[in-house]
Amino acid sequence: MANTEITVDSKPIRSAGVKIFHGSISAESGLSSDIYKMDYPEMGLCVIINNKNFHPNTDMPTRSGTDVDAANLRETFENLKYEVRETKDVTCEGMKQIMENVSKEDHSQRSSFVCVILSHGEEKIIYGTDGSVELKELTYFFKGDKCRSLTGKPKLFIIQACRSTELDGGVETDSGPVDDVADEDVMWQKIPVEADFLYAYSTAPGYYSWRNTRDGSWFIQSLCAVLRQYAHKLEIMQILTRVNRKVALEFESYSLDLTFHAKKQVPCIMSMLTKELYFSP
Repeated sequence: MANTEITVDSKPIRSAGVKIFHGSISAESGLSSDIYKMDYPEMGLCVIINNKNFHPNTDMPTRSGTDVDAANLRETFENLKYEVRETKDVTCEGMKQIMENVSKEDHSQRSSFVCVILSHGEEKIIYGTDGSVELKELTYFFKGDKCRSLTGKPKLFIIQACRSTELDGGVETDSGPVDDVADEDVMWQKIPVEADFLYAYSTAPGYYSWRNTRDGSWFIQSLCAVLRQYAHKLEIMQILTRVNRKVALEFESYSLDLTFHAKKQVPCIMSMLTKELYFSP
């Protein structure tokens, strides 16, 4: 009987003659710079989707405190020289429309893109005011050739939302960037469609995400505080690791309902970035 198994081989792509995306070339190694180019004329857009009030049919409660998060984010990213656009109480179709419209803009003079979603959620799900939508339906518009002017540039998605209802009770411890390459060269090199994305989730998969009605969510409070202090000093993964530590160590829930009392939280970073990201050029 003939062997019908299909096999796929692979080989390394040699650096010689390869065009580089939005970066610089190393005379010694022939590899692109290890740091994203962040000295375009504009830092980029920061889109904030702030969902506070939901249709009664969804049975979703009002997200009190989210406006504090949105204001904190606006100030933080404006200080980083981003153009900030906030939209409140957006339907599922409205969120998709926002993403599609932004993806069709010309980002060629922008260094990066940031999207912050403040809403209710479940694992892989974000809620609009009228129901739920999968996160991949929102990020879809920035992948592959759908948004070529952001190809090879960092795209950050910051998600403040629950990822299910599990509660973290915690555990006691025993001890205390040579020459820039023209944009037209981009078409000559192939990169994975998932490359150059970073997802910063407020909580680990399967867990509840905590929000204070007066001060905002633990995650956004911490993210903005760390960005204010370290955005011009540290690389993005160092920044987000410090955010993880701040949320994990400095916050704990207080409730008269013992089910929700003394609970903890840790954010979750999923990075497909291919270079180091600094907010300073």
